[in-house]
Amino acid sequence: MKKLVSAFALAATMLSVGTTAEAQTPRPEYPRPQFERSTWINLNGTWTYAFDFGRTGMEKGWNKTEGFDGKIMVPFCPESSLSGVQHTDFINSMWYHRKISIPADWDGKKILLNFGAVDYEAHVFIDGTVIGRHYGAGSSFSMDITKYVKAGHQHNLVLMVNDDLRGRKQLGGKQSLGFYSGGCNYTRVTGIWQTVWMEAVAKEGLKSVFATPDIDQKQLVIYPQFYNESNTNKLVVTMYDGKKAVASKTVNCTNNSVIVLPVKNMKLWSPESPFLYDITYKVVKDGKTIDEVKSYAGMRKVHTANGYFYLNNKPYFQRLVLDQGYYPDGIWTAPSDEALKKDIQLGKEAGFNGARLHQKSFEERYYYWADKLGYLTWGESASWGLDVNNELAARNFLSEWTELVERDRNHPSLVTWTPLNETWDANNSGVYTHFVENIYNITKAMDSTRPVNDASGDCHVKTDIWSVHNYERDPQKLREAFTFEHGKEPYRNTMDRKDWLACYDGQPYMVDEFGGLAWIRESERKGNSWGYGSEIKSMEDFYKILQDEVDALKDSKHVVGFCYTQLTDVEQEQNGIYYYDRTPKFDMKRIKAIFERIPSIIENPQDLSY
Repeated sequence: MKKLVSAFALAATMLSVGTTAEAQTPRPEYPRPQFERSTWINLNGTWTYAFDFGRTGMEKGWNKTEGFDGKIMVPFCPESSLSGVQHTDFINSMWYHRKISIPADWDGKKILLNFGAVDYEAHVFIDGTVIGRHYGAGSSFSMDITKYVKAGHQHNLVLMVNDDLRGRKQLGGKQSLGFYSGGCNYTRVTGIWQTVWMEAVAKEGLKSVFATPDIDQKQLVIYPQFYNESNTNKLVVTMYDGKKAVASKTVNCTNNSVIVLPVKNMKLWSPESPFLYDITYKVVKDGKTIDEVKSYAGMRKVHTANGYFYLNNKPYFQRLVLDQGYYPDGIWTAPSDEALKKDIQLGKEAGFNGARLHQKSFEERYYYWADKLGYLTWGESASWGLDVNNELAARNFLSEWTELVERDRNHPSLVTWTPLNETWDANNSGVYTHFVENIYNITKAMDSTRPVNDASGDCHVKTDIWSVHNYERDPQKLREAFTFEHGKEPYRNTMDRKDWLACYDGQPYMVDEFGGLAWIRESERKGNSWGYGSEIKSMEDFYKILQDEVDALKDSKHVVGFCYTQLTDVEQEQNGIYYYDRTPKFDMKRIKAIFERIPSIIENPQDLSY
């Protein structure tokens, strides 16, 4: 591990423009693959840093610093070994510094400074002047630094980060509120944990797009936004099947323009056939292309009806696995792009057709690989640790959640929004129910094309999917729990609060946590190692228990999807299908056969309306 960190340190002052010096820069790939420009600079690598436990850095003038004594490898958090720091106690405040050089040929362009994610409160300075702030555990943000920098010159970039995890007003996910990891809470994450980069954009360039596939009418509908609108500039949008252009449209560069691309001989996206169309966006001014963005889209449809989840108008059983996105060396940050891809391949090899991305805002590169490989995903926030009965906490959640929805809503693999998890500490003060109604309504206003699972594991207020958690091992008790009786509320985790929470109303019923069966390698056994239920004595017993549970779900006709806990071990929670280092625990062909006892395609669906 020391050798790996040292290798990264050799790249301390390296900049990558496009693909230059990629071998020397940690996480060198372009971080936003659905909206990719060629002119960019990767700012990952060695930065200097200092902890500020007394939060006196501003008084000391650290915003004007030209460097700190410590060195840290960005984009890895200081708690991780890959950062070269590995400080695992609470960090309530820290500072970062690096010098940035603005290329001379960026003169006259809009210069954007982009952060994949910074946990939690980020204050950004250039040459001592504050240029902006951002609040969020995992949402991406961009700042226009054009007026603070000069092409052909070097500047000091400083970042101050504040983090108050124990205050419970910010999103934390599975970060431990105690010094030690324990139960299903793990090592904390502070500061920068995703790629930092700069890019040069034409002042009248394309700001964003919202692309919605409409397979019923065989068209892709695109809503563009621009940094500066123009009735004379043109946006040329072209869709490709391989190298062949199959559709093209030109519109004025205004924010009320709508592009409708007809898709003849349409190829649908699904886990079984994850076809993607390439797309280019070109902003043309006076006959010259001033901005070009590369993207892609998948033609697919998801909706719910009659108690089922539908993919491309066919009932589809989701065999999901809980993926927490933790890594032994990078914590929340994958050590490489290949590691993101590998996690999806591991899931598919175990018989899953998708993953519930649990208590963490996964980076866009993960969704890219899910799109490419054909893997359903549920987008979730890092909502644990948040006081859901507090109005300030609710406000902080809503601001971050809307940023995530806007960032990720173009990915075909993402089929369900799951903003909250196990909000079982909710009370009847009215704050929680109002909060969840706001989440649902805002999410639907931003994206009406996907179902919303308001709170995984019940405490439902307004939801398109009825999710429950059940770690019962006895297969007969599972069958009994999931047998519906007319006139009775089906199994739920908060039966004692059904008088003020929503009642079941025929939504697709999914067991989005079950299993959690522990199999612990003796060399990795800790004093606090655990999984759900009693320890399993033999591997044959493990296979039998797992198959019995899957068969119980298969026999429960109202259950139309599941999520198994979990893909890998995470620190002391050792109930993964794989070990924490991603090596297999079991005969994966046998594991795959067990999970695939429930096919993805639901034949002869019944009307499950309730």
